[in-house]
Amino acid sequence: MEHFRRPRRLRATPQIRNLVAETHLHREQFILPMFVREGLDRPAPIAAMPGVVQHSTASAVEEVRSLLDHGVTSVLLFGVTDHKDEDGSYACRADFVLQRTIQELKETFGDTVFVISDLCLDEYTTHGHCGVLDERGRVDNDRTLIRYQVLAQSLAQAGVDMVAPSGMMDHQVAAIREALDDSDAIDCGILAYSAKYGSALYGPFREAVDVEIANGGDRRAYQQDYRNQREALLEVELDLTEGADMVMVKPASFYLDVLSKVRSVCPVPLAAYQVSGEYSMIVAAAAAGYIDRQQTIQESLTAIVRAGADCVLTYFAKEAAAWL
Repeated sequence: MEHFRRPRRLRATPQIRNLVAETHLHREQFILPMFVREGLDRPAPIAAMPGVVQHSTASAVEEVRSLLDHGVTSVLLFGVTDHKDEDGSYACRADFVLQRTIQELKETFGDTVFVISDLCLDEYTTHGHCGVLDERGRVDNDRTLIRYQVLAQSLAQAGVDMVAPSGMMDHQVAAIREALDDSDAIDCGILAYSAKYGSALYGPFREAVDVEIANGGDRRAYQQDYRNQREALLEVELDLTEGADMVMVKPASFYLDVLSKVRSVCPVPLAAYQVSGEYSMIVAAAAAGYIDRQQTIQESLTAIVRAGADCVLTYFAKEAAAWL
């Protein structure tokens, strides 16, 4: 029988694997979500998110200084306060911790750091919803947009580089863009939470921002149903039409199919948020010895980028950057 010669494959050394790898992580892709809370004089640990803290303005500045040393240049800020009311008006104050931290970061680091601010109301309302409620206890979309406009202008006045509306209100991008243009904040961008799903993975985050939805309610009326994919494409299209500079898929790891679909139709930069539940599951499993922490973090972030994300919001930003 004539001998059959098969093509010989090169030995897959680490050098060859790195040479031909299709997906690479780099530090500039990472955005670190950070929590700043009023009344703190030192960082306060978040029990549900080991290793993550609520910052004072001073400690947030030091954390960003350390981030920059690691090559991470972008942050997303969330404000936390005990001063809550029905429509979240306290968050619109010029002296609120969110605005003060934005000002301090920009005065200290200038354009070296790119500062994004969450733009929502759940952290600042007594009822824990992302918008203003009507007399029947339902979120009033149009009244909420007015509050979003005021908050956007306040954040822009503080010097934020980009706002990230996360409330999933209809036409929120158009309303915010109009408000920013009216206040001559033409350099302030909008990162739209275009495909934000009603997920079980947000639990640790609610401890981080001290939010509890009144009467055991939920946000299914305005966040997306995790059974749907085409809906995400429609939401992205609407946000792009209204002027979004970037769009986001949230959460990330359970929604890589959505992320990939959005990438195929999205002409602007695409972000994915590796949310609190994703973070805490990896941390807990690694602490129990079930998985290798570093390898799992790297693999999870690579999967998100491989699926199409240009940048990743992740609580592992500084840790992962140190390995790259």
